[in-house]
Amino acid sequence: MLVGFVEEPDVVQMPVPEQCDEGIDVNCMDILPEDVPAGDSVEDRRIRSRLIKQFYFQWMGKNKDKRVFNNSLNDYIYVKYISVNETAGHAALRYFSTLAVLQLDAVLPNAVLKYSRPVNPNKKNQRGFKRMLILEYMCPAIGLVRLTVGQKGSDDSKVQYCITAIEVGRKKQSSLL
Repeated sequence: MLVGFVEEPDVVQMPVPEQCDEGIDVNCMDILPEDVPAGDSVEDRRIRSRLIKQFYFQWMGKNKDKRVFNNSLNDYIYVKYISVNETAGHAALRYFSTLAVLQLDAVLPNAVLKYSRPVNPNKKNQRGFKRMLILEYMCPAIGLVRLTVGQKGSDDSKVQYCITAIEVGRKKQSSLL
């Protein structure tokens, strides 16, 4: 028996940051507007969809509760898989909608309730909700942002469903590029 002998711990290999096909580091949340392709090609939309998913999963990693208190609703809005799936599908279609998603920390707490509507029975993703709440937020340099929140039928919790930029006029938004 050796007295005072301390065994050195095994060296732990740190994982190498994963890379998307576009070479974007998926372990950082530093997505700048110039990282987001502004075109309307299928490839640009695919890249925007990946950026949105990447952003959400990193956001969820930093926000372990996966919820933000909304002042207008006076309740928490939860971010779940449906939030990522629906938003990546819709917001990736337009450049400004993708930029709006990157403002998640400003949109979720500050969006103001405009109206609510019943769910669309023909949309499979809305079946778990009893109402859809439509909130809006004026985002500098992007314009009006629509936040759609689903109100669950089982426990009245509110789940972020989709974020998109409202196109007031293409001329106004094009001049912001």
